[in-house]
Amino acid sequence: MHRGVLRLSGGRIGQRAFGMRVIELVTIGRRSGQRRTTMLTVPVMEGESLVIVASKGGDDRDPDWFKNLVATAQVEVRWGGQTRRMLARVATSDECARLWPQVVASYRGYDQYRQRAHRTIPLVICAPETAAP
Repeated sequence: MHRGVLRLSGGRIGQRAFGMRVIELVTIGRRSGQRRTTMLTVPVMEGESLVIVASKGGDDRDPDWFKNLVATAQVEVRWGGQTRRMLARVATSDECARLWPQVVASYRGYDQYRQRAHRTIPLVICAPETAAP
């Protein structure tokens, strides 16, 4: 439903949830090769880069969208009625140590997910293709 509201309004309605920006992340399926779209929140923005959390609600398994972008780093991100090509990468341990407090400050639920999961919850940094190293 959220995706439908975003599309019908041209991205003007439904851009935020829990105080965070809402995006559509488009990945390429690692087995199917098909485009896959997932609605996600962005707890932290650093310049033009977006930080997203592969929490899957504290599940012990990584979300499929995460597995897809690990296999193919080129993604599309839609928000505000625009589509941007980006490169996604898993944050380093130093970046995670710096970013997690900001992530939890944006939405305390992420800390609960991290406590519940029996895995390290990855942070993903999506940067515009032109700005990526």
